[in-house]
Amino acid sequence: MPTIFTHVAVPVAAALALGSRRVPPSMLLVGALAAIAPDFDGIPYQFGSAGSGIWAHRGITHTALFALLMGLIGLWLARWWKVPRLAGFAWVFFCTLSHPLLDMMTSGGSGIALWWPLSTERFFSPWRPIAVSPIAADRFFSQRGVQVLVSELYNVWFPLLTLGLSIFALRHTRKS
Repeated sequence: MPTIFTHVAVPVAAALALGSRRVPPSMLLVGALAAIAPDFDGIPYQFGSAGSGIWAHRGITHTALFALLMGLIGLWLARWWKVPRLAGFAWVFFCTLSHPLLDMMTSGGSGIALWWPLSTERFFSPWRPIAVSPIAADRFFSQRGVQVLVSELYNVWFPLLTLGLSIFALRHTRKS
């Protein structure tokens, strides 16, 4: 899986592309939290309780259904953000969905049950350039952790920031 830092790259790049009028800071914050929320399924592992099947890591919280349910938070917050309800829903839905899609691009793990409950099959992307992140802190703050962060910068952050800034620039050159 990508690191928690890299899962927020999608909402950050999207907010850059759309601008602060369309994505106010509080909306960006909720998008960032939505992008990391699927990994809350790893909390039981910290207490020695690992689930199995759909309740294991990369299970139910890594599904399109979970992203749809998370989107309801955006629907509810849209009024506070002063955006259309559909925009609030779509923001949180896509930020959440970006998480399993990035996880599908990693070099390890057990795949993503993206279409559960319609299918229990776990999927990987045919293109898997992202190194799997070590979970334990002592392994994360090691040479392996540095390699993962470099991999994520090169394969996720740089392309997404380039895309976000390019869209931002195009939007602003059309205005002038």
